Amino acid sequence: MAAPDVDLQTSLRPSAPELPDPPDRLRLGHRTFPRTQPLVMAIVNRTRDSFYDAGATFDLGPALERVAAVAADGADIVDIGGVKAGPGDVVDEAEEIRRVTGMVAAVRASHPELVVSVDTWRSSVAREACRAGADLLNDVWAGHDPELAGVAAEFDVALVCAHTGGLAPRTGPFRTGYDDLLGDVVGGVVGLARTALAAGVASDSIVLDPAHDFGKNTWQSLEVTRRLDELTGLGWPVLVSVSNKDFVGETLDLPLDQRREGTLAATAVCAWHGAQIHRVHDVAGTRRVVDFVAAVRGDQPPARTVRGLA
Repeated sequence: MAAPDVDLQTSLRPSAPELPDPPDRLRLGHRTFPRTQPLVMAIVNRTRDSFYDAGATFDLGPALERVAAVAADGADIVDIGGVKAGPGDVVDEAEEIRRVTGMVAAVRASHPELVVSVDTWRSSVAREACRAGADLLNDVWAGHDPELAGVAAEFDVALVCAHTGGLAPRTGPFRTGYDDLLGDVVGGVVGLARTALAAGVASDSIVLDPAHDFGKNTWQSLEVTRRLDELTGLGWPVLVSVSNKDFVGETLDLPLDQRREGTLAATAVCAWHGAQIHRVHDVAGTRRVVDFVAAVRGDQPPARTVRGLA
């Protein structure tokens, strides 16, 4: 008897914890979006040592100017961070709160149409940010602070559940290895989502993030991009953050200031695979890319159609 066809990789993959049926909408604080609507999240760093802009928006004035510019370029969300993701200056909780909360309040007052996200792994910072008006907690460090999900539930805001492969905050990967990378990604973020649901976070306010480069080398970030449909296929909203990252630079052997085309190519692949939120530096370029991909996918109509009709 012939052996049955078996996908060995799939058969060996550990099964992820189950989630309830995915929601048919995405609610980020005061805004609700259809699941087919691509969203652009603009990065605004209140740090002196950010890897990309080298502190250009550390001061409040330039940071607010950046928000006004990205809103004009088509951003739906602004992601405010007070601590560099990688190794760098020591920033305690009090200083992170100082950098973030005033900015959140100012953006909420000046741009009520924008979703305000805060990039933090600390529940104390998250609580003060929510009091200031944040709609979304972008926890890129995979639930390192177990109380953060409870803060999201307390204030009825959205929460990002990310995969880092067990990496501690502000550390870099070293000789990372996975028996099945996407199995680990899916299992990790689904487990965090279940924890969030148990803490009381609303099911329509949970976002999954494979976290390119976090706990991953370049080969692994490329694999996450190539196989992203295995995560989006769960039906839950997925955020990707590929903008100018090292896997883009290493793949093309380009320095930080020459990674725009590679970033947009990675963005297009992720959008085709169904990622809904795109965290970026280049808002205008990303807006065009994700809107075009959405039209190709049939998720939204072209902005104008006159060719062959007039």
